[in-house]
Amino acid sequence: MQSSERTNTEGKPVSNIILLSLSDSDYGSLRPHLEYVSLPDHLVLHQAGGKLEFAYFPNRGLISLVVVMKDGQTAEAGIVGHEGFTGALAAVGLSRSPLEAVVQIRGDGFRVEVGNLQNTLESTPHLLQRLSRYIAIRGMQVAQTAACNRLHGIEQRLARWLLMAQDRVDAESLAITHDFLATMLGTDRPSVSSAASILQGRKLIQYTRGAVKIVDRKNLEKSACECYGVTQLYNPELGLN
Repeated sequence: MQSSERTNTEGKPVSNIILLSLSDSDYGSLRPHLEYVSLPDHLVLHQAGGKLEFAYFPNRGLISLVVVMKDGQTAEAGIVGHEGFTGALAAVGLSRSPLEAVVQIRGDGFRVEVGNLQNTLESTPHLLQRLSRYIAIRGMQVAQTAACNRLHGIEQRLARWLLMAQDRVDAESLAITHDFLATMLGTDRPSVSSAASILQGRKLIQYTRGAVKIVDRKNLEKSACECYGVTQLYNPELGLN
């Protein structure tokens, strides 16, 4: 079975990078547990502080990992696309996550019951290595995002986020609103609208109601802060190195 032709037992094609990177033996052990799922907009995959029931491996779409405060305010800590998976803490034996995982751009993928994933990991060293590596990479992404949100201006942060999102969605146009971007970037809608207007004025993006299109990626990268380059340096799964 060639990795480029991988499917689950229902015949649904696999395009998640982690699943495609596994050895045939390890993938064969996990394959019976891969349940194909649609990932519609705003679907909450894990509640903050809730029990982890499934790990999700997206084929397409974008998932935000969100910190939720007691008063309901939220801020994004990281994003997951076809390069990764959610429910990462379950892979190292933890049953709960402090982060909420919510679908921000619809897609599809596979889910695995946490118990089945943990049982499979006992006999699949390559799978365990791949998941552990991704957990470490995402930890660096979360740390860099925290520093970025504290130290850099909204225009740079917006450029960084759009680039990271496009890397994972692999599309010119991103189906997102300014309200959503404000929540994810930990700011208000007028600030996001102002930053988006500046980037559009430079002909780097085009935005309409509910969508942002990247039209000049090269120069958008120049408008982003150093955090974009740092996060990509440690993320070869995206094929950008």
